[in-house]
Amino acid sequence: MNPNFETINYDETTLNHGGYGATLFDPRWKARRKEILERDHHTCVICQSKIKLQVHHRQYQFSRTLNVFNNPWEYTDSLMITLCNTCHQKGHNLYKVPIKYIK
Repeated sequence: MNPNFETINYDETTLNHGGYGATLFDPRWKARRKEILERDHHTCVICQSKIKLQVHHRQYQFSRTLNVFNNPWEYTDSLMITLCNTCHQKGHNLYKVPIKYIK
């Protein structure tokens, strides 16, 4: 396993409350989310659904220097994909999102 990566299983409470959940209301995230949805033609990249779409982070990045996770809008395009709610939940139930530790 790459020493720069660690897996963590966030439950719904962790992701929807506290600091992370609050960032999802930030105008910078709303704008970034819109960019990703437009890039993916407002379609789930797995099942092609066009309803209940969400933007999924394929990786979380943690700054060791700042001791914080990157804000959701600070990720590159390649680390974000459009998923419908069903595919997003299935994915989180089957896989852990890796964390990359950065400077």
